[in-house]
Amino acid sequence: MHAMSTTEVFLIAMAIIFFVPYVLWRLGRTDYFAPLVVVQIITGILLGPGVLGKAYPQYYEFVFTADVVKTLNGLAWWAVMLFVMIAGIELDLRKAWEKRRESGITAGLALSVPMALGAVVAVAMLGFPGWIGDKGLPWQFVVGVGMACAVTALPILILLMEKLELLRTPMGQRILRYASLDDVAIWGVLALVLMDWQRIGRQGLFLVAFGIACVLFRRLMPKLPERDRWFVALVWLAVCALGADWCGLHFMVGAFLAGVVMDAHWFDQEKLDGLRHNVLLVMMPVFFLSTGLKTAWSMGGAAVFLAAAALLVASVAGKLLGVRLAGRILGWAPGEASMIGWLLQTKALIMIIFANVLLDKAIITSAMFTALLLMAIGSTMLTVPVVAPKLRRLARAPGTREELAPAAG
Repeated sequence: MHAMSTTEVFLIAMAIIFFVPYVLWRLGRTDYFAPLVVVQIITGILLGPGVLGKAYPQYYEFVFTADVVKTLNGLAWWAVMLFVMIAGIELDLRKAWEKRRESGITAGLALSVPMALGAVVAVAMLGFPGWIGDKGLPWQFVVGVGMACAVTALPILILLMEKLELLRTPMGQRILRYASLDDVAIWGVLALVLMDWQRIGRQGLFLVAFGIACVLFRRLMPKLPERDRWFVALVWLAVCALGADWCGLHFMVGAFLAGVVMDAHWFDQEKLDGLRHNVLLVMMPVFFLSTGLKTAWSMGGAAVFLAAAALLVASVAGKLLGVRLAGRILGWAPGEASMIGWLLQTKALIMIIFANVLLDKAIITSAMFTALLLMAIGSTMLTVPVVAPKLRRLARAPGTREELAPAAG
């Protein structure tokens, strides 16, 4: 009998990664409550060791050998680095600065309130074994989990607002401003959580070198033809990620920094949009599968689901409360705060990436990672079914019609 090579088994794994979620999404017609990316994340969990691997261990041991998993992880790293870099490029902080009072109040409350509630849940979980990682300090665990509850997934938010025909409206642009500011804060808090005081010299050296390199990089890029900027950007991404990982932060922090110092107008917007969609189509499913392989149910399904439910309540309630407070301060029309809050509580990719970093650094355990992953899935699946009727009601209200009309040009 022919013994399959690593290449052949790898290709079987790739076929499974792309075939299974697509069939579930298409035949199940889940797009209204679970976009394809959410189905891919769920499929990654089902294909992992805790579900299908436990039911059919021979299948799991045959397909996901050590060599195949290493290869998949390498692809997943590059996929998520590209995705995070693009998210950084697409941040438009100039618009947020132009309307800094409104943006600052809303983004601040939308971030701080769910973070505080998530931190309360995290403190309660510290009283039980199995949630905090071997290398995690209590404050890192509490701040990390709290921030995971406050995350808004900007790239997924864009996809959902496109589906709701909200993206190109004045209100859609407002929501993107709030999410953009929170995105910057998220990665700043992550960098703080990952600070290694035993390697502070390396981290200081990286930040100084990065600052100098940014000045040179930003002078170079506008002088290059656009076709060359894409190649230079990829080299810049690899170097920044390497530097961040070398100094004890994480390559994902470096990937975000690489993107955030780039200006979107350096690139053709259609090509940038195409790259984001192609990364989601071609590369990110591998990341979702790789993420699913990290899930664990060793504490028992009931405990993990209970933790996920508590985190989801803290996340959603905190986001709605924070945005409602902002709406009262800024005098928004009735119903605006509720709709904006539900959109900003969308988690999905960015929170999963954030949780992956916490897991890689052993700040959280696999069980905690699984609870956060389930919370992210629940958060994202709630968004469109809850927001769509609210959006229809707002569209009929005289005070908000102009905000929901497509922007001119």
